[in-house]
Amino acid sequence: MSEEDIDIEDYPTLLQVGRFARLIPRTNWFRNVGEPLSAELREKAQDYLDALGFPGADIAQIHDWDEAAATMETNDWNSPWWEAEEQILAGLALSAQEMLDEEALRVALTHVNTQASEYVTDNLITTADMWGIHDEELIRAAAGTAMHCCYQTALMIAAGEEENHPFALKFQLYEMGWWPLGVVGNTFNIF
Repeated sequence: MSEEDIDIEDYPTLLQVGRFARLIPRTNWFRNVGEPLSAELREKAQDYLDALGFPGADIAQIHDWDEAAATMETNDWNSPWWEAEEQILAGLALSAQEMLDEEALRVALTHVNTQASEYVTDNLITTADMWGIHDEELIRAAAGTAMHCCYQTALMIAAGEEENHPFALKFQLYEMGWWPLGVVGNTFNIF
């Protein structure tokens, strides 16, 4: 099945995934990194933590790229936060596969990944240049986390979930221009 063979009326959530893909180029990725965390951002971050099951986590500001790199190096990728996101992602994959043709889902997610790869990377390189950052490993890590968030959000949309879903809330943190680095211990680090 090709993209032309997919009847959008048979898969209404695919239309929404397509709309999401068009949002990716209009997002000002990483534009606020290093800026003080706004009250609106803190509220959205708390909404994300609550929805994910971490209502008691503290929100901490990461101030610069060196601190972001150190935080990424110390992130425990088998942490309860990571496990919670992975369990949600697995559930969404099952739900989306039940609702959609497997090939149609693959085409939609590939389109989102292609959009994210291009626009996230371009915006990130511009931001890193403004900061004088040339650490390719850190730039790849930042791009990777943002692209993964796009994938998570697209899968959430494909599965027919609502806007208050943890992945929608996490995407909104990126959309607001910050980089959510993750929860380590009881602290949600945001750059």
